[in-house]
Amino acid sequence: MKLTEAKQQFISSWGAFGTHWGINRTMAQIHALLLVSADPLTQDDIMEELNISRGNTNMNIRELINWGLVERVILPGERKEFFSAEKDIWKVVRLIVKERKKRELDPLLKLLDQLEEVEGDKRDKSIKTFVDTVSGMKRIGKQADKTLDMMIKADEHWFVGSLMKLIK
Repeated sequence: MKLTEAKQQFISSWGAFGTHWGINRTMAQIHALLLVSADPLTQDDIMEELNISRGNTNMNIRELINWGLVERVILPGERKEFFSAEKDIWKVVRLIVKERKKRELDPLLKLLDQLEEVEGDKRDKSIKTFVDTVSGMKRIGKQADKTLDMMIKADEHWFVGSLMKLIK
């Protein structure tokens, strides 16, 4: 497979995978393009390569910067802004996990805290079932939260080694 074909397949697939990670296809495709680009790219380069509008490109680059996955690069003698993606895949995974945790798990845990405080007689079967269910979800959520925090802070080698011990 030639490099151009392989790059296109990677960009397309990363875009599809991104939708499963909570980001839109275009944002994931821009990220993929910047991941596999040897040199930083301009907004115009990205627009041309992916055949997307300026507004769509600009909005998604800003979001990638907010996630910490992409940074602005200033090249000496150039007036245009260039963009580059973080190339350390372990760091990319940690940044994605951190952002997803902040956007999804943290609000869920906050909601479960509120729901656990339902009013009424705790001996009532309906209330007890509700509280027990919410409490169980909260316990699992807090355990996931601790595990994700550990992963975010962990060194790649330690995490992979620990994971392998769990699998064995």
